[in-house]
Amino acid sequence: MSKATLPENAIAAKPMSLEEFLDYDDGTDTLYELENGKLRPMPSESEINRRIASFLFIYFAQLGIPFYRLTMKTEFVVTGARTTVRLPDFAILSEELAQAMEGAKRSIAMLDMPPPQLVVEVVSPGKENETRDYRYKRSQYQARGINEYWIVDPIQEKVTVLTLVEWLYEERVFTGNEAIVSGLLPPESSLTAAQILQNVG
Repeated sequence: MSKATLPENAIAAKPMSLEEFLDYDDGTDTLYELENGKLRPMPSESEINRRIASFLFIYFAQLGIPFYRLTMKTEFVVTGARTTVRLPDFAILSEELAQAMEGAKRSIAMLDMPPPQLVVEVVSPGKENETRDYRYKRSQYQARGINEYWIVDPIQEKVTVLTLVEWLYEERVFTGNEAIVSGLLPPESSLTAAQILQNVG
């Protein structure tokens, strides 16, 4: 199937399937998430998001995680009322997922692939964005079986670490110079919320 451009009214009226989303091209560089069958244009990347994602990429690379498992542009199909595809700010793929995606023309993890080890969302200003990151994505990433979900919140100056335990997320909130506890970090790690947020001002 060739790339298709749909009229805006058709996009608004008819829920989009995953196949239609994967085939969609509006001729611009706009990135989209698919949220319950509806296209959601992603805003231009903010400098805050870029700095935080870049910091985490470098930090985890220095811990020895292979570069091919670290990503800032991978899409993830998750479960929802209708088809939903998320584009987190940063993610760490499992070795199994990296192998499953090897050679793919598009960096997207389908539902039949293993989940990533970690996804990170940076909260943007606005109540809608806050609700999306803290509520909707939490339930979707939990159902997808993603072991850890970090919510980095520059507005409230905190990092929420959600860890999957028996298919439910257990939550811990870290602020200031408190060392973040994560299964992806070595016991001697001193990574703090302040370090992650230090370059956002």
